[in-house]
Amino acid sequence: MKFYSAAERIAFIATLIAVLVLALLPISRLDEFGIDIGFHYDKANHASAFAILAFLGSLGWPGRKTRLIIFLALVGAAIEILQGTSLIERDFDVFDWIADCVGVACGLLAAICANWISRRMY
Repeated sequence: MKFYSAAERIAFIATLIAVLVLALLPISRLDEFGIDIGFHYDKANHASAFAILAFLGSLGWPGRKTRLIIFLALVGAAIEILQGTSLIERDFDVFDWIADCVGVACGLLAAICANWISRRMY
């Protein structure tokens, strides 16, 4: 494993934890802690979070893109299902999951472009 792959894997895991915490804390708790991160348009928050996850994940595990796509799609679905429970006090919205999947596609495309540019430079 190359050093940069380890760094990208660590960044992916840290980002995944942050996304899960932000997505699964009730809004009242986020307000209580003074956390107001992201865009005012919720779908943009979902898409950007999953784009970053897909970008880091595809650089950290370049040979496992299919598994990464499935994993991130399942994580997005699980977040929505959990947000729909009374425990989380948030709303289930299938369009948030669609935004997650669009973000995954954008992140993968960005990683492919970054790899292409990197190979052209060396």
